[in-house]
Amino acid sequence: MRKVLIANRGEIAVRIIRACRELGLAAAAVYSEADRDALHVRLADDALPIGAADPRESYLNIDRLVEAARSCGADAVHPGYGFLAESSGFAAAVRDAGLTFVGPPPEVIAALGDKIEARRTMERAGIARRLGAPLLVKAAGGGGGRGVRLVERLDDLPEALESARREAGAAFGSSALYLERHLPEVHHIEIQILADGGGTVCHLGERECSVQRRLQKLIEETPSPFVAPPLRARLAETAVAAAEAVRYVNAGSVEFLVEPGGQFYFLEVNTRLQVEHPITEVATGVDLVKWQLRIAAGESLPREPAVSRGHAIECRIYAEDPAQDFAPSPGPILALQEPGGPGIRVDSGVYAGWQIPVAYDPLLAKVVAWDRTRPEAIARLQGALRRYVLLGCRTNLTFLQDVVGHEAFRSGNTTTRVIEQRFRGWRPAVPDELVAVAAAVAALSEQDPTILVPGAGGDAGRVPARGEPQAFQDPWERVGRWRMGAGRG
Repeated sequence: MRKVLIANRGEIAVRIIRACRELGLAAAAVYSEADRDALHVRLADDALPIGAADPRESYLNIDRLVEAARSCGADAVHPGYGFLAESSGFAAAVRDAGLTFVGPPPEVIAALGDKIEARRTMERAGIARRLGAPLLVKAAGGGGGRGVRLVERLDDLPEALESARREAGAAFGSSALYLERHLPEVHHIEIQILADGGGTVCHLGERECSVQRRLQKLIEETPSPFVAPPLRARLAETAVAAAEAVRYVNAGSVEFLVEPGGQFYFLEVNTRLQVEHPITEVATGVDLVKWQLRIAAGESLPREPAVSRGHAIECRIYAEDPAQDFAPSPGPILALQEPGGPGIRVDSGVYAGWQIPVAYDPLLAKVVAWDRTRPEAIARLQGALRRYVLLGCRTNLTFLQDVVGHEAFRSGNTTTRVIEQRFRGWRPAVPDELVAVAAAVAALSEQDPTILVPGAGGDAGRVPARGEPQAFQDPWERVGRWRMGAGRG
């Protein structure tokens, strides 16, 4: 393996480019017309156009992606997350082209990536069981809150099916749907797994993902403040059993809904990297993206367990307006400063001067804070959110500060309804524009300001260099020296 084509965009494409560089691999990007000037395009060794802004003509077009990989001389394809990351058809097309797919085999994705087939598989393995109403309508071909509808009355089911089918088809290229029981007062807990081709499966602890808006995750943390050691052991054991039942390979996560009393229900298996993977990385020191590439190249996992230390929390930064039901807020980024410092990591896909497109998910970046204890991690995260400067469009930064500072979050007793219950009708105490300007003024008053404004001085059009906010000291590195080809470093 010498060159990896990244079949994705935004901050995850930037993240994978970093991992490729550290392993001595060349990284090739793809881009739609809307992403011609995107950060991942500028950072990659090669960048190939794949079509119009409409994802069905670009990031969901299997033939164009495979042809791009062939034309640039890539040996492998990393799907990132979203788009085709859980498409068995895409994985099969990559394999049929003689390339390495950085993820599970197509047969495993078919069994688990499709949520309907995943439930059948888990039922056969004795892990899942049938549930009743009320119902959630969900897209079988993907996640991230797309194609999801809550149905409290069966009379509303036909309309929910129709609208969910339209949204799922546009987002994932498949309009297939499934139903699951809606459990309103639960914790959303997932277990990170890694598995190699030799049958070794390990877990890297759980992530609490209960703080959601419109059924999409917003804040995640590890370890969960809700999960006690006995429950943690049972969840991990079930997740490993699920992976072993289908001979899983590569990275994935097994998701559960957990009631306050500790009863848990299988939700799904995400056969890909998760948006929230950085908190597991900073807590364990294990670089999940590097291990994805290593497993794809045939390396075996160590048999020693990964040890989690301290507490890590992630906030997702979106170009959206929480005061308007989280409506997307695309537009230009007029000025940007991302927070740094000890215990802070920012995974970002944007820069000052870039125009946020309307065609895609409005996720801009993720801010991760780590510290020895949960209260210390919260305090560190609050400081990072206050220092985050983004002018030019509305974001959820003020909303995140209010959530993280709220007693409901600080107590650790957050269920999937916390946003609905505590922040319905939320409005910022101070207009977002004033908060953003105040943060910018504070940044510029520091001794060594790093705020970036396009066109300022001699740096017009400059893309900021992407430093490494966290150097990985992977505890598994000592397993053996890793060489993956010449690359371009």
